[in-house]
Amino acid sequence: MDICEFSPPYVRAIAPYQPGKPISELAREYGLDERSIIKLASNENPLGLAPRARAAIERELAELSRYPDGNAFDLKGALSRRFGVPTEAIVVGNGSNDILELAAAAFLAPGRASVYSQHAFAVYPLATQSRGARGIVVPAKDFGHDLEAMLAAVTPETRIVFIANPNNPTGTFVQGEALEALVGRVPSEVLVVIDEAYNDYLPTALRYDSVAWLAKHPNLLITRTFSKVYALAGLRVGFGLCDPKVADLLNRVRQPFNVNNLALAAAAAALEDHDFVARSVDVNRAGMQQIETGFGKLGLEWIPSAGNFVSVKIPRAGGKSQAGSAFEKLLRQGVIVRPVAGYGMPDHLRVTIGLRDENERFLSALKNALDA
Repeated sequence: MDICEFSPPYVRAIAPYQPGKPISELAREYGLDERSIIKLASNENPLGLAPRARAAIERELAELSRYPDGNAFDLKGALSRRFGVPTEAIVVGNGSNDILELAAAAFLAPGRASVYSQHAFAVYPLATQSRGARGIVVPAKDFGHDLEAMLAAVTPETRIVFIANPNNPTGTFVQGEALEALVGRVPSEVLVVIDEAYNDYLPTALRYDSVAWLAKHPNLLITRTFSKVYALAGLRVGFGLCDPKVADLLNRVRQPFNVNNLALAAAAAALEDHDFVARSVDVNRAGMQQIETGFGKLGLEWIPSAGNFVSVKIPRAGGKSQAGSAFEKLLRQGVIVRPVAGYGMPDHLRVTIGLRDENERFLSALKNALDA
């Protein structure tokens, strides 16, 4: 008998996560010059590596023969100073994705459940299913989180509620006051995970202090990443802020040395690179306006986004979705975006905000794809 048949059925039923198409793969498939390709598929920072992070990486190269600091002393210290929480309340991970997985490992199991929204980040159902737990999917409201419905969906078996704010791939945003009210109403035995991977892109008017809620809500876990505004996606480093008792549980299921030397050093340095962060936010704001203006000229609908990406609706033809066709036509022009049919959005494509020239190239290619 095939040994794979002895794997738990809930593992065999998992549909693997599909990442954005790499530039090198597109170049091979279509015979394109890699230098001519632009990738706006994975919500990466178009400015590239931050200067302070680059310098920290270069300093750390000589020590790559040694294991990293498994307790992330320097990075935790920097995060503690930034957010005003004790180091015992901080967990570091191989991207914030790792923190989400740690939460699932610590609190989910067969017979338990998690609650998350329709159109939410794909890792929530993946992390849930891989533990044999049940995923409770709450229908979205205008592509965003319906907080009242999510609260009503909590059952005695629920152990985690996942909320992404802003949400990926829709870019929708929940006001801080409404989110805090939800946290206060969720039963204390249920962990509320607020995934704030795109929090740094929020304009001042939308910002809220979720870290302050930790003092009142020991069942709260906030996850953030260095992959987006800090431009360290390739190094995979993120962190969670939570009650020290929750952090202790997550550290029990965390892999030793889960964050490498370069990532630890680069993240600590990037955290202090305020000028780079400010520039990244400015570039994103201007690029978002540029792309939304372009969508308007093309007569397209889009979902207003608070992140560094936006999802645009591709008009149907003869009652059939054309998003897949438009995606293919963009690829042939050397432009990579992200299809999101797997998120229950068969008519949309998600595009990352790039540099001005990249945004213009995308809009031109999109016009060609729609006209063809």
